[in-house]
Amino acid sequence: MKITMVTSNAGKAAEVAAFFGGLLEVDHVAFDVPEHRSNDIAEIARGKARYSYSKLKTPLIVDDTGFFIEGLGGFPGPYAAYVLDSIGNAGILKLMEGISDRNARFTTGIAYADEHAIEVFTGTLEGKIAISPRGNNGFGYDPIFEIGPKTLAEISIGEKSRISHRARALSAFHEWFVAQPGKNRE
Repeated sequence: MKITMVTSNAGKAAEVAAFFGGLLEVDHVAFDVPEHRSNDIAEIARGKARYSYSKLKTPLIVDDTGFFIEGLGGFPGPYAAYVLDSIGNAGILKLMEGISDRNARFTTGIAYADEHAIEVFTGTLEGKIAISPRGNNGFGYDPIFEIGPKTLAEISIGEKSRISHRARALSAFHEWFVAQPGKNRE
């Protein structure tokens, strides 16, 4: 079986391919997709899937991820990519100085689109903001997001692909996808 993953982020595409580990062939299409503005990650993913399908006309998945830090009132939320590009991990750590509530979560929405409909699957991973960046695996906020004693950047890509917010959403998608008769079975 095969699926097209639309993202301009090669790291995400590699994580998705690692998650499926050959169960589902992932074709990466690097395509910039305008983002629908919403506080709801699932709605953003749905809008990206609608746009991508209208341009590519092939069954596909897209994702959108929000990063919610409790001590910052949920900031950056659905604007995680913009904030990462603007102030980076160093800026987040600076904002966190003196804040004791370091609880945070990632939520990913995976949206599948084909000629019939758009389906959205979500996954969440709870953790904490580290005091300083650690590790060199992964990308984005991985060096400052702790799961237990390690950051996401300190664990292997394979382990991350099994436990992450994206993995949880992909798992729900995969369970649904393989149960659908007639889906892209190349």
